[in-house]
Amino acid sequence: MAGITNFMQGRSKRILVPGGAGYIGSHTCVELINRGYTPVIVDNFVNSSIASVDRIRQITGANDVPVIEADIRDTAEMVRVLREHECEAVIHFAGLKAVGESTAQPLDYYSNNVQGSLSLLEAMKQAGTGHIVFSSSATVYGTPVSLPYTESHPLAPTNPYGMTKYAVELMLNDLVASRAGINAGILRYFNPIGAHPSGLIGEDPNGVPNNLMPFVAQVAVGRRPHLNVFGNDYDTPDGTGVRDYIHVVDLAEAHIAALEKLLASPDSFTVNLGSGIGHSVLDVVKAFEQASGRDIPLEFVDRRPGDLPAYWADPTHAMELLGWQTRLTLEDMCRDQWAWQSGNPNGYPDVKIGAA
Repeated sequence: MAGITNFMQGRSKRILVPGGAGYIGSHTCVELINRGYTPVIVDNFVNSSIASVDRIRQITGANDVPVIEADIRDTAEMVRVLREHECEAVIHFAGLKAVGESTAQPLDYYSNNVQGSLSLLEAMKQAGTGHIVFSSSATVYGTPVSLPYTESHPLAPTNPYGMTKYAVELMLNDLVASRAGINAGILRYFNPIGAHPSGLIGEDPNGVPNNLMPFVAQVAVGRRPHLNVFGNDYDTPDGTGVRDYIHVVDLAEAHIAALEKLLASPDSFTVNLGSGIGHSVLDVVKAFEQASGRDIPLEFVDRRPGDLPAYWADPTHAMELLGWQTRLTLEDMCRDQWAWQSGNPNGYPDVKIGAA
């Protein structure tokens, strides 16, 4: 992979990582350090824990990981951090991410995700930082016209969360077209699950999990009595919803490939990040039972409004452009998720800001 080739060049490069204490951000910071980069983490810790930063240091042995408690909507602070740390690029994870919550609280999502991204881009212009990797989502596609989703599939988000990702994509494309000196890699995630194989970092959602895997894991560890399966009458092999799941470590490695593509070339791009394989809810439950040795009690309930029967990615473009493809299986995802959840049954410890 390109990261190995550029390892020595990357040693001196500092990369701003808004949202770097979160689920995908923390795993990407580990990969950045492993490739010789220095992540500069900015996080407001609304949906993340400062404890994850200490775990990043444990995994990598890097004690010089800067962490700044700040909100990306504070443009002046973002300018200060970019300049003070001489950041050469940004990998942008900061934002709210629950589809259901976005429907109930749309203004919060537009403020955090769209206004926050606008502020960050303005700070990059002022600081002269010319590269950004953006955490987008397959929700920008909406109801499938055809499957698998390719990058040319029509964009028609069906919820405020997806709309905010679409809005930021439009903003980035317009900014690139204006020749403002910023290039962008837009990464459309499918369904990240799993955890770092060390079991030290993983997904730790606030309250009731919105996504399947952390809910399954919490049932297995005894935090929840059973899993509700929303619908068993879809036109899929077993009647439950089918999704394209991707190991979070594979996803983190994709960010390094995207970053190095931007650093090497002025061309911007948009790629799907998925495996190209669909797994049903029951596939995931069965694999997790095997990985954990625990039974997962489940109950079938009514479909949720807006849920799609099935979707998965065409990841061909990411392979052709970035030389990246998934390498970890559903079994790997479940094994690593269980290592995280069984070792941290209540998630990260309650650590005060500044203690890491």
